[in-house]
Amino acid sequence: MQRRPHLGAMTHLPDATGLRHARFHSPARLRIACLVPSITETLFALGLGDRVVARTGFCIHPEEGVREVPKVGGTKDVNVAKLIATEPTHVIVNIDENRKDTVDHLRRVIPNVIVTHPLLPEDNATLFALLGHIFSVEDAALALARQLADALTQARAVGASRVSESVLYLIWKNPWMTVSRDTYVSAMLATVGWKTLPMQADKRYPEIAADDSVWRNADRVFLSTEPYLFDDGHIATLRDDLHLQQPIELIDGEMTSWYGVRAIAGLKYLADLRRRHEQLSPPSPAVQGLIA
Repeated sequence: MQRRPHLGAMTHLPDATGLRHARFHSPARLRIACLVPSITETLFALGLGDRVVARTGFCIHPEEGVREVPKVGGTKDVNVAKLIATEPTHVIVNIDENRKDTVDHLRRVIPNVIVTHPLLPEDNATLFALLGHIFSVEDAALALARQLADALTQARAVGASRVSESVLYLIWKNPWMTVSRDTYVSAMLATVGWKTLPMQADKRYPEIAADDSVWRNADRVFLSTEPYLFDDGHIATLRDDLHLQQPIELIDGEMTSWYGVRAIAGLKYLADLRRRHEQLSPPSPAVQGLIA
């Protein structure tokens, strides 16, 4: 039987744009600027916290770890001059979170720009492998990938054992906005059997009018804690203004939208949340052992 090659044997791995990245062979000179909050957290989980030299103001986890890391603006308004002053060897960006013109500028002045774009929970395994390869932390990356696989198995077992529900996941107010089914958030929710509405949308983050039928068609409404910080008062607003009768509740936006290491906790969070809700059908014998 032919052995599968270890990632360390590969000379290059592609990022989300297809650009192939080599292993960085000078760990003492490694300096990482990260413009993606969930990946900043992941770098610390991989044991690379002491190599992170710049972050955005939204890179807040782990709290103690990032406290001394300089901020270089937000994800959309990066202070490029301040970032360059930290002399990074690598910058990590994301297609959804960072502006293309910023990334194009950084490519001209920073030796290595790594572009990320997870679309599905399982894409995090590829992300772990890429970071593990470039920064020579394959063992730590493999450990995270195994935890991710276990969390996915558990979440999917919960989803498979229950009747699917249609959910409206709100991310903004004035105007009301939700997520389309081709987003990472929607894919995370789908693992436990929550199918986001609308079924089809022209935009990844569509606006919803007050008279849209999607309000009535949803079995459940979720108000995310980010990017808009919804609270209990907004639940009352929906009850009073739109006269919604179905369950409405707050949901942790970091657990549903952050990828990298947070996806592991996020999948467990969603599985636990789904378990706590009323069960429309009992678990099948085939999955009973998995979801106990």
